[in-house]
Amino acid sequence: MAAKSNSAFVTRTHALVARFRRQRPLRAGSLLVTILGDAIAPRGGTIALASLIKLAMPFGLTERLVRTSIGRLANEDWVSFERSGRASFYSLTVNGRARFAEATQRIYGAPPQDWDGLWTMAIVPPTLKTRRDNLRDELLWLGFGQITPGVFAHPTYKQSAINARLDELQSSGQLIVMRGSILSEAASANLVAMGWDLDDLARRYKRFIEMFSPVAAALNDAGHAPLAGDVAFILRTLLLHEYRKIHLRDPLLPVALLPEGWAGCDAQELCRNLYAKVFPASEHYLSATVQTQAGALPAPAAEIFQRFGGLPSADPNTDARVA
Repeated sequence: MAAKSNSAFVTRTHALVARFRRQRPLRAGSLLVTILGDAIAPRGGTIALASLIKLAMPFGLTERLVRTSIGRLANEDWVSFERSGRASFYSLTVNGRARFAEATQRIYGAPPQDWDGLWTMAIVPPTLKTRRDNLRDELLWLGFGQITPGVFAHPTYKQSAINARLDELQSSGQLIVMRGSILSEAASANLVAMGWDLDDLARRYKRFIEMFSPVAAALNDAGHAPLAGDVAFILRTLLLHEYRKIHLRDPLLPVALLPEGWAGCDAQELCRNLYAKVFPASEHYLSATVQTQAGALPAPAAEIFQRFGGLPSADPNTDARVA
């Protein structure tokens, strides 16, 4: 029964791959960002181009497309390039590591629970005509909602997570950031409705759940049957790729401001459980597949095992097939 169930898991994973490959346009750069941020950043941040091409191939990314896409990421200062003999290697830049660190906190961390009722308001003066679009994009990336063209708000301003970014924005000397007073329940609800489209976000989360629930069920049926490392890596990558596209749109509002039965909670639980199950085998596959300029991929940083509240180790003595 376990072998049959494992076969069902593989079949459903391949169906997800086929679905991804049918997308037009096939956003290769976005998938490479997922691979670099999820799998390579916590293991030294460097990868041989040949290894990256091999990792991306099952998703329909040709060698030429990988070369073009990683070149664009280099131009955007996500990665740096170095050649050694006939081999090429890419490493995360300081900017790339900082961006991945921000995303890591948001993607793998627990959603906020407690809230003091205070709001943070950011005001972009109309005099900053040339910088308004950049400031707006940065504030939206941080999760702020746009209340009016120059006014942004967020209820759970975490200084440890976004202070550096706000300091950078304030370097213009004119961005105004205020910690507001406690608002009434109705006023807070109005701010949420003005700043974010939670209905659209809920629909995206529900599609994610519909997409990955069947493969999660098949994996549960497989019990303790060993997973092929390549399949585990493919599912892990698709899972995080689809989840991060939605989750990085999520302002991560406190529970008190969310609708009852919020789909984001169910999506986060599904992603966490499925990720934990494929994580050990996928790490074995990465160890056996990826090369760096120094040779084998280094061991994962300790922080990776804190993702989603705690992950199983990828001990070489555990039972996992590396394809």
